[in-house]
Amino acid sequence: MPTIAASLATDDAAAKSAAASLRVLVVDDSRAQRHILCMHLRRWGYAVSESASADEALALCQREHVDIVISDWMMPGLTGLEFCYEFRRLPQKAYGYFILLTSRSEKNDIADGLEAGADDFLTKPVSGGELRARLRAGERMLAMQSELLAKNRMIAATLEELQKLYDSLDRDLIEARKLQETLIRDRHRDFGSATVSHFLKNSGRVGGDLVGSFQIDRNRIAIYSLDVSGHGVASAMMTARLAGLLSSGAPDQNLVFTKDATGQQVALPPEAVAERFNRLMLEDIQADQYFTMAYAEIDLTNGRVRIVQAGHPHPMVLRRDGSVETVGQGGLPIGLIAGAGYDAQELRLAPGDRLFLMSDGLTECPGRDGTDFGEARLAEQLSRCAALTGSALLEAVQWELANFAGADAFPDDLSGILVEFQGNGGQQHGPVALVAEAEQRLLDR
Repeated sequence: MPTIAASLATDDAAAKSAAASLRVLVVDDSRAQRHILCMHLRRWGYAVSESASADEALALCQREHVDIVISDWMMPGLTGLEFCYEFRRLPQKAYGYFILLTSRSEKNDIADGLEAGADDFLTKPVSGGELRARLRAGERMLAMQSELLAKNRMIAATLEELQKLYDSLDRDLIEARKLQETLIRDRHRDFGSATVSHFLKNSGRVGGDLVGSFQIDRNRIAIYSLDVSGHGVASAMMTARLAGLLSSGAPDQNLVFTKDATGQQVALPPEAVAERFNRLMLEDIQADQYFTMAYAEIDLTNGRVRIVQAGHPHPMVLRRDGSVETVGQGGLPIGLIAGAGYDAQELRLAPGDRLFLMSDGLTECPGRDGTDFGEARLAEQLSRCAALTGSALLEAVQWELANFAGADAFPDDLSGILVEFQGNGGQQHGPVALVAEAEQRLLDR
């Protein structure tokens, strides 16, 4: 077992080793006082410099870094107090510990010294034991400050790396958003007896809402509105997959279509479409996600609509006279319960009537007073803007929503799709007539 003397010797050696890396500046106009202090400091292992005046010491500190300053208070020229104040104003790469030597002991004097930036005080005549204790206190503070700086540098480096990763991810998300926007490139389509307009506004770079339309056959079109659970990349990837399963350009992959006994391509009724998607989500995709949907099949010859609602907000019919009716009975979201059944509802659009499907980003958008926008307020807005058509009507709804929320940035994705039924017998006209004919040829194969 080591003796007390051996332990003290070991501690003294460790203290000298730590002191050797520190530079101490002694400032005193008394040569004898400087000699005594410097003799103690060198014996304890410190690197020592000395100055006969505060002006000379300040010039030295401007050129070189000093770890600890021991300065007399009363000196000709700059006093120790003034020197301390100027020392603190110097740009320094690390903190400098400042000890004032004084014969003053009044509380006001101590307060003045602390205000000027002094860390500690020694009363003359200086005791060697007390001086060494004060220096070790300063060393502990400098060590903690050095450790803190090292940790700050490590944090800064980590934050810089995180910023690089964030910037890289953000660039990828911007590109992903561009790709997602291509899923619904045509914001307005003319199907002859009906026109379809829609909008999509993500709450982030990418979102989980999807709206669209496609030709079923010469006389029928389909429209849909989907909202995948969650936000961000996972939801966006799911919407991309669902968009492929509702694509008008690839009817063989579109889940709405199947083949009858003769091998002809036929469309499933809306309730069967919902059931088919539910089986796909639970049996094939098996993701920890679900989605809500409203899907409608519209006959262009007579305005007959068959619509299924699967956990989505109630579709709305804006009649020609400006009145608004809600449609649907709720239904279960898709991808939650195996074997869930879905019921379709039938309605009829007269010439001049409009059908509007929307995500819950509209109806559940919070206002400045904490209440939701709600279906009643949305219906009122549609009725008030009944004179507007197509994209103008959808923009008016979004404008009213932004005014209600007090901002044009929303906490959830927004989407909506509007069908305006003209009722001209289902004859195709307009710029998409050729597209519709091409789609029909694909379906007839």
